[in-house]
Amino acid sequence: MNPKLDVLTPHNSQLIFIDLQPQMAFGVQSIDRQVLKNNTVALAKAARAFNIPTVITTVETQAFSGHTYPELLDVFPGQKILERSSMNSWDDQKVRDALKANGRKKVIVAGLWTEVCNNSFALCAMAEGDYEIYMVADASGGTSKEAHDYAMQRMIQAGVVPVTWQQVMLEWQRDWAHRDTYDAVMAIVREHSGAYGMGVDYAYTMVHKAAERTTGEHEVLAPVPAR
Repeated sequence: MNPKLDVLTPHNSQLIFIDLQPQMAFGVQSIDRQVLKNNTVALAKAARAFNIPTVITTVETQAFSGHTYPELLDVFPGQKILERSSMNSWDDQKVRDALKANGRKKVIVAGLWTEVCNNSFALCAMAEGDYEIYMVADASGGTSKEAHDYAMQRMIQAGVVPVTWQQVMLEWQRDWAHRDTYDAVMAIVREHSGAYGMGVDYAYTMVHKAAERTTGEHEVLAPVPAR
């Protein structure tokens, strides 16, 4: 059996975030950087909702790259950050040990840049660690559209599976009857999924008459025709 035919589940996969740091994001040209951050944080929240073992690794934080997105770190309070010097996370023993300790061969990857840090980690983790790599294309970015796209093509040719953040989350959910994660998934959708999230908000409030998704009350003043 081909293990890549197995769908992602909360029990067979782990996640690694690579170099989601401001200086790395400054160089991204393949995707709108605010969209990139939105997608990254959404993926992180999904991982938290499903208790997915997660690794966060950084490079040259003090000397060049800056600190990991605070919105991402806040999803995982107390998380240890694995700092390295190599562009390739696989070259750091802490990273290898963390992946091994999680005990799952399906490794979901999001990071910067697609053509450097993601690419080198993916190839080495498959070749030397016998991992399956699932590259989150819309939570990763390259220095140009071509850099991102050709890196994705190279990795796909080598056996990497391309995915998107929402695809991963809904694969973890699989069945809306899984009520233990339903509300968390819907909350992520409503906040991060654009038009889909707007549609969910509309259905909740207009069809099911749920309260609006606001943190405070807002008085609605009735129309008054001008005289």
